Amino acid sequence: MVEPLLSVRGLTKHFTPTSFSRGPVVRALENVSFDVARGEVVGLVGESGSGKTTVGRSVLRLIEPTTGEVRFNGIDLTKLSVAEMRRQRKHMQYIFQDPFASLSPRMTIGQILTEGLHIQRIGTREEREHRAKAALEAVDLPADAFDRYAHEFSGGQRQRVGIARALALEPQLIVADEPVSALDVSIQAQIINLLRSLQMRLGLTMLFISHDLAVVEYICDTVIVLYLGRIMEVAPSEALYADPRHPYTRALLSAIPDPDPAKSRTRQILKGDIPSPANPPSGCVFRTRCPYAVDRCAAVVPPLEEVSPGHFKACIRHEVSG
Repeated sequence: MVEPLLSVRGLTKHFTPTSFSRGPVVRALENVSFDVARGEVVGLVGESGSGKTTVGRSVLRLIEPTTGEVRFNGIDLTKLSVAEMRRQRKHMQYIFQDPFASLSPRMTIGQILTEGLHIQRIGTREEREHRAKAALEAVDLPADAFDRYAHEFSGGQRQRVGIARALALEPQLIVADEPVSALDVSIQAQIINLLRSLQMRLGLTMLFISHDLAVVEYICDTVIVLYLGRIMEVAPSEALYADPRHPYTRALLSAIPDPDPAKSRTRQILKGDIPSPANPPSGCVFRTRCPYAVDRCAAVVPPLEEVSPGHFKACIRHEVSG
């Protein structure tokens, strides 16, 4: 069996109060486990507050996991020192959600793109500039962008710079955190098409975070559905969209607009808001909004079980009506 590029086991993240803040423990992630194969695009989906970004940042140790393993190329990143982790980061890059806040206004685009190469001591100055300009070309930006500043570009162009910054280090893994949510709809399609083209051409491995299930269907091979820090369902993209097994997934998919006006789709409205991770429900965390919940759901944390080849769900009820 081929070892996955990224293997996450029992990832848990609790934000605890400090001497400067008071309040309860925030249980952002609980026992999250998944694999990402080389060349695969895995989508993390769920409502705001489900823990998607916390997973992405914990994987790269931009925030420190509370417990769990994050194995990258067989190495447990959670056991590495700061210096060892810095060396590993050249193989893992992050595309941020906000293209306006993620680029320094005081640096030229060339400086932004070569900064990581300089930190990692990769190549000579001329070699770093060559790789940066090649990355600009890969994201369809002109070579003269190298000497310009971020404020001279539109939001979509800035996000292309963010993608180029990630590509310049030639990483093995890219975490794309809501990379189009801050952009106009017309620009979103261009960036998604660019990412898909780059993935196919370069064989990129990506962890793609989004709340937009239509986008995830288009770009991802496998989809992980998160709710309140726990995995509800995992399946190949085609299987999940054709036959969602968890009631939460069904509710999310029912909200996707159908481009064919002749088709009717029954919308499954979730009652109430997602609970606070500082006070999650007992048992199944989705039970307070689930139309199929029974008394036992309050007592049992449902394990993630395989219901068909490669398709997993966390629900104690074997079947629920669609």
